[in-house]
Amino acid sequence: MTSSTPEGQPVLQTLAPALRELERQVRAWLASNRRFPLKPPARLEIENLAEDLNRQAASLQTDHPYLVIVLMGGTGVGKSTLLNALAGGAIAQASFQRPTTRDPVVYYHYSTQPHRLDPALQHCKLVSHDRPTLEFKVLVDTPDLDSNDTGNRDKLLRILPVADVVLFVGSQEKYHDKLGWDLFLNQRHRRAFAFVLNKWDRCVVPGASGVRPDEDLLRDLQKAGFEHPVLFRTCAQHWVDNAWLQRNGEPPPAPLEGEQFSELVHWLGEGLNRLEVEAIKARGVGQLLLQLQSALESAAPPDLTDAAQRVQERWKMILDEEALAQAGFLLNSLEPHQREIEHHFAVQRQSKFNGLMGVYLQFFNKLRYSGSWRSQIPVIGNGASSAPPPLDLNMLGRASSATSNQQHFASRQKALAARLLAEADPLGFPLTYIEETTEETARLDWRPRLDNAVVEVIAQVEHSWSHPAGIRKGIQTAVILIADWLPLLGFGAMGVLLIWQYTMEQRPFALGDLLLPAIVCVLVMAVLHVVVSIVMPLRWQSIRASFEGVLRRRIRAELDGAFQAIPAKKSQEFLAERRQVEKILVETSELAKWLLRHEKEARIGALYGSPEEVPARRSGE
Repeated sequence: MTSSTPEGQPVLQTLAPALRELERQVRAWLASNRRFPLKPPARLEIENLAEDLNRQAASLQTDHPYLVIVLMGGTGVGKSTLLNALAGGAIAQASFQRPTTRDPVVYYHYSTQPHRLDPALQHCKLVSHDRPTLEFKVLVDTPDLDSNDTGNRDKLLRILPVADVVLFVGSQEKYHDKLGWDLFLNQRHRRAFAFVLNKWDRCVVPGASGVRPDEDLLRDLQKAGFEHPVLFRTCAQHWVDNAWLQRNGEPPPAPLEGEQFSELVHWLGEGLNRLEVEAIKARGVGQLLLQLQSALESAAPPDLTDAAQRVQERWKMILDEEALAQAGFLLNSLEPHQREIEHHFAVQRQSKFNGLMGVYLQFFNKLRYSGSWRSQIPVIGNGASSAPPPLDLNMLGRASSATSNQQHFASRQKALAARLLAEADPLGFPLTYIEETTEETARLDWRPRLDNAVVEVIAQVEHSWSHPAGIRKGIQTAVILIADWLPLLGFGAMGVLLIWQYTMEQRPFALGDLLLPAIVCVLVMAVLHVVVSIVMPLRWQSIRASFEGVLRRRIRAELDGAFQAIPAKKSQEFLAERRQVEKILVETSELAKWLLRHEKEARIGALYGSPEEVPARRSGE
């Protein structure tokens, strides 16, 4: 908000549009879909403050803002009598026996149009007057704050937000009862307070000893932060009777010593001039902005960025341990299928070889695996003399997770969530912000994840074995090339050797010589089979080792995706919402500074207690 004011336009009137805009921002924030929980009491407080912003904007949208002075007090202290005395006539019912002010009475200057009054006042009993000294003052008599009728107390609480000045009326019996004192302490930082000790004639009893009620009240007000409180000692009934006697031509009795009703009348009329009225209005708006700022700061989400990083670092170790444990459990569930997996990898390996070596490996695999596992995996062929079809990895994955017992993993996930949450709170991330999300994540159906993890890991390990990279790829390519050609070369070499011996060395022919090339070929393939087994191992322990590393990373990725991102996501959501609140706080702070620069000087400090003081309560009340 700019600090410039259009020429000729009252300072406070220029504040009204800014207050309405601030109210709009606050209500928009309240209506937004927020992740950070806003407790009902905090929400209600901010909603009430937004309503106060609207009320203040409406009251300032005029060249001459009026001052609302609310009379507040307990039963029988004489509020209505005091208003009658101030008005010089019976405008409010008064009674010594019971509370009679059931509806607030609004005493206002006739120049103030009723529709300009706050809506909370328009439905009260309205009484106009023509007294020039009270032209811009509106006096409101309210129901008793300690009334047994809760409806009466509700009416008072609806009127208080309208008040600019509260005239706290007490008597020698009720000048400091707990209910009224608590309400005063609750309202003192938002509104100006002046005090009236009514029925003064009962306070100055000749010969009485001890501390007088006014001295006791002044002492307690000073403890509450009011260094120089505004206190008037009155006997309102005396002035009501005085007005009646004057109307009947009889001389009034002399007022009691120390009675200050005339000073109260002067203060309301001349003491609270336009300068003071505008200063009180400005001070009230400033106090409202400070209270709104405090409420928004309390409701703003905390910045949990650093805490989220600490939690993620700690969770990283926990999730790594859990991934290792779950990988081991899943691999143990594959133990009954190790021969099937070995055979599957053997079939994949034999497909890399051609010629005699390929035929040899195929025969060897059939000889080794045929008939030992047909009943366990139904999708595998059951012919003893033919190679089985490829292993169904999806079925193997489902069989693995089913064997692993979904209930076991559900309990593990629940325990994992509890462990993660136990580590978060000491690191500065309150459990209330992530507990629900973490527990919901732990309750997810993990069986499809486990199925996919096992299938993908088997496929990934199979691919890495079938399509190696780097030095391993070069070695495997060389071994395959040698294995494809060396048996044929051995067979040919043995044949050439025999022909050489028959022709050159005249070796006699033997029928067994015909088997020598085949024997050499088989021996070469057997030796090559040993080399292949070393270079391309197919034992379950070797396959399991490859599975374990890949499966651990795969499960870790699943756990990270489900859990690890929770603190960071929550902190980012809260941070975005905090930025929204900070934007409103900046607007509120600028308004408060602008108001401070334009607040007119006036002697109103006595109406406000020092904010640094801690409000005092009377012991035993």
